[in-house]
Amino acid sequence: MTAYETIYILRPDLGEEAVDQAIAKYQTILNDQGAENMETQHRGKRRLAYEIRKFREGVYVQMNYEAGGSAIAVMERAMRLSEDVIRYLTIKPEAIAPEEESAA
Repeated sequence: MTAYETIYILRPDLGEEAVDQAIAKYQTILNDQGAENMETQHRGKRRLAYEIRKFREGVYVQMNYEAGGSAIAVMERAMRLSEDVIRYLTIKPEAIAPEEESAA
């Protein structure tokens, strides 16, 4: 399993309940695909750097987890098809080398 970080932006006009449902939906997709050590951070509504689909704000959500590559494909497909997600990005965070860790 590989560590991943996914950040996605939801439409700002969604209610709090709809935001919670969207977060639960993507957590469930990852759990069904065998993801482990999942941490989710609801970052709240923030102003976007530029307009996306006529929105100037968005609700940011960050998820850190360990999963296989196929789990990412399933989750990103669901995000791509959703009208509520206006942008998403999944990355593999770089591991900190032992000598950098001791210097910090």
